[in-house]
Amino acid sequence: MSADTITTALFLITAVIAAGVLINAIYPVVFNMAGTFSSATHESDQRLRTDFKIVLATNDKVETEGVILGHVWMKNVGSAKISMDEIERSDVFCGAVGNFQRLDYGITWVATIKESASQVNNFWDPGETLEITFPASILPATPNMAYFQFVLPNGIWRSTEFTVI
Repeated sequence: MSADTITTALFLITAVIAAGVLINAIYPVVFNMAGTFSSATHESDQRLRTDFKIVLATNDKVETEGVILGHVWMKNVGSAKISMDEIERSDVFCGAVGNFQRLDYGITWVATIKESASQVNNFWDPGETLEITFPASILPATPNMAYFQFVLPNGIWRSTEFTVI
């Protein structure tokens, strides 16, 4: 009878120790996976809420300070605000169809948020328009088709082709 009690006690102690070792081994993995899933969910949510549409792309032949500019207007049709910092870190590709180049912010392209006077906050809010300007000299000779693509840092992108006149 005492042998059964000792055996049962040893099995119980062994089971408790094994459970403790198992919990200590598995808990960090589960905790790490929860953080990964949370991060992935947040990123997916941001991507789903971020959307914009290219409204118009043109080289209007209007000379500004001795430079003829091309213009692209885009509308934020998503529900997320996009900061000016994100816009400045975005990629812009422009040029002839099949022969375009990446443009550098501040050197070959500039963005201006067309905000209402009551909502100047340095964010591209839903419903607001963003104007991209660049030298028309990067566009192909007229008449021809030009390509424009705008890529946000989170990977959301839109592109269009337009006629150079």
